[in-house]
Amino acid sequence: MRMLARPEIWIALAAVVIGVGGALLLRLLALRHAARRQSRVAAAFARRTIPPLLLLLPVLLGRLAQPLLDLQPAVAPTVRHAGDLLLIATFGWLLISLIGVLDDRLHERVLTGEGQDARARSLLTRVSILDRLLTSVIVVLTIAGMLVTFPEVRAVGTSILASAGIAGVLLGFAARPAAENLIAGLQIALTEPFHIDDVVIVEGEWGKVEEVTSTYVVVRIWDRRRLVLPLRYFIEKPFQNWTRRGADLLGQVTLEVDYRTPVEEVRRQAGEIVAGSEHWDREFWNLQVTEAGERTMRLRILASARDADRAWDLRCEVRERLIAYLQQQHPEALPRVRASVEGASSGAA
Repeated sequence: MRMLARPEIWIALAAVVIGVGGALLLRLLALRHAARRQSRVAAAFARRTIPPLLLLLPVLLGRLAQPLLDLQPAVAPTVRHAGDLLLIATFGWLLISLIGVLDDRLHERVLTGEGQDARARSLLTRVSILDRLLTSVIVVLTIAGMLVTFPEVRAVGTSILASAGIAGVLLGFAARPAAENLIAGLQIALTEPFHIDDVVIVEGEWGKVEEVTSTYVVVRIWDRRRLVLPLRYFIEKPFQNWTRRGADLLGQVTLEVDYRTPVEEVRRQAGEIVAGSEHWDREFWNLQVTEAGERTMRLRILASARDADRAWDLRCEVRERLIAYLQQQHPEALPRVRASVEGASSGAA
């Protein structure tokens, strides 16, 4: 009980109470501002940054008040070292949380429909990549900063620097995949070959870019599978991006038909089918004979749609209804194989 009465104990408790109280007050102000102004940034700030502040502020105030404490000489360095470690760790946590606030804000803006344009998706993709890169760098620097506070580690570091040539070469070979992905991430963030929610064709699969991390990209395939590819894949190999500049697309339907097909009648019917479809965006369509082979000719129907999903449905609808029309109205237009049989002169041997 005598130890609780010592002034330095009350100083330490006061530092903890003031730190926790300051963090809770900051949380209350952020939540009130979020409720009053409908601010998503303030809500994200209260949700993400208050947990590290609940630890950072008491530790910081306690570390500043440590000279006022009458600690034993054998205990003081340990307490000081523990405080430094906690400060470094919580400060790194706070920086990662602040990065998450911006990331949350941009994701919420896109998901609520306020940022569906290409510029917003471009910014979201850049921030997603840089978010993971910065988080990785902060984690590495935080761990390095904590390790440097140990005298033994500093001595080991000096020895490592003495043999940095050989170690650097070995480390370069070992870390080459990670370095390649890091550089690829920076290139993608700067050149923007794709954005989140872009429709892409990779490895022969059609899908949408769902997630971008510091090392890989997740593509959601049309049948709900996920294709995970390293970042450097999109730098080293070609891929199709159907929505880089805009989501509108031309859907193409090709039909092989007989030469007796009345093209003008089929063109009129195709126009009626396209015009009556809810998937057409009312901008463009046409039908042309694109090839003429030995046995058949090829009809190509083009029609525009607002996005890849509607273009796919429009193509299927036009193809199905045109085939049904030819079967019912012009069965002679369906492809067939012709053969002529020459009669041989009959004679008995």
